[in-house]
Amino acid sequence: MTQENQNPSPEQENPAVEPAVDAATETPAAKTPEQEIAELNQKVSDLQDNFLRAKAEGENIRRRAVEDIAKAHKFAIESFAEHLVPVTDSLYAALSTDAGDAKAFKEGLEITLKQLLSAFEKGRMTEINPAVGDKFDPHHHQAIASVPSEQEANTVVSVLQRGYTVADRVLRPALVTVSAPK
Repeated sequence: MTQENQNPSPEQENPAVEPAVDAATETPAAKTPEQEIAELNQKVSDLQDNFLRAKAEGENIRRRAVEDIAKAHKFAIESFAEHLVPVTDSLYAALSTDAGDAKAFKEGLEITLKQLLSAFEKGRMTEINPAVGDKFDPHHHQAIASVPSEQEANTVVSVLQRGYTVADRVLRPALVTVSAPK
């Protein structure tokens, strides 16, 4: 064998490959401008459709969120109200009795108060009832008057009305009188 037969020239290697390569390179160029415009219009149409669907889905999510928030506001008090119903029942029962015994009536009121405080606790509502001598806290107390006293200045002298908090937010401050500075 000669050297030429052992190492064929690049033209002799694979003559069938070149026409396939030429055909592959010619295929994209073979599209007419009208075909390209049609394909691009189809892509634009698909993208517009996807955009409109995504926009509609976003609006649906926003609308559902607004509805959920409205329902949460509307029915937020429902569980707390369920705890108050037994208290109301007890008060109606007390009003319907003709018992003339003040001691029994007072005991019934104390039981009803315990039910009410239990309902407050279940609804995360706590009482603000400062003791005499406690330091005045403007975040939880409202001073109605300042009176001369033997106590240290700006301390609670008496509680006129208890206050309440709901989940660490003051619903109503306790009304107190405080000691005046000496």
